[in-house]
Amino acid sequence: MNDTVLIESPVDLIVNSEPLVNIICLPKDLKELAVGFLYSIGIINAITDIKEIKTDEIENQINVELSDSITFSVKNLDINPVGRVVDTSCGISSPWRDTIKKALENEKELIKTKDDTRLSSGIIFSAIKRIYQEMNLYRETGGCHGAAVFNMKGILLSLKEDIGRHNAIDKVIGDMLLTKKSFNNVFLTSSGRLTGDCVLKAVRAKIPIVASVSAAIESGIRLAFAYGITLIGFVRGSRMNIYTHPYRIIG
Repeated sequence: MNDTVLIESPVDLIVNSEPLVNIICLPKDLKELAVGFLYSIGIINAITDIKEIKTDEIENQINVELSDSITFSVKNLDINPVGRVVDTSCGISSPWRDTIKKALENEKELIKTKDDTRLSSGIIFSAIKRIYQEMNLYRETGGCHGAAVFNMKGILLSLKEDIGRHNAIDKVIGDMLLTKKSFNNVFLTSSGRLTGDCVLKAVRAKIPIVASVSAAIESGIRLAFAYGITLIGFVRGSRMNIYTHPYRIIG
């Protein structure tokens, strides 16, 4: 009997000809991964901030050239070479989290302004069920995570898979940007643990509700409370744990 095995590869993200980060990932949907990562850490604010993006599957590289209006240099990042590696288990390191937080300091519109957002619990249950139906690699291997964005009516807008839960979120955010879909009136779902880095990526995209079949971690709960995110874990069957800002969930 043949068994399908996932590939875990180190991919270099190069920005304006300067190596930015080495991401260990499933080498699939690399453009989406690059765009999502650059957006999450605040280097870009829109897809128009990228002039050109090319993937080199032989060299395992993603080359991004930013628009002339973006003033960025890798030298300005206070991250040592060890911290420049993003693995599939622990995700981004503390210096990258600090980089995201700095990007959020300049945000004029915070998640807390989306207090009028309401979402039916039934739609959340259906969304979690849907992502497992659509996660083909998970069904074949049992070894990867998925992330998806739905609108408030439960319509699937984007779904991506990766060995790392944080990579899957970057891919789905990158896909939303590349396909020019709006982050207004959407919620994010994940198959992985809800850690601080996952929550910060949602905050960066101004997504007010994040739900997962897995557990929430203290770092994720703390940041979700501070930034006004409704964080939901253990979405299974007809039950869920709402850790922060439960007023957005009805039914």
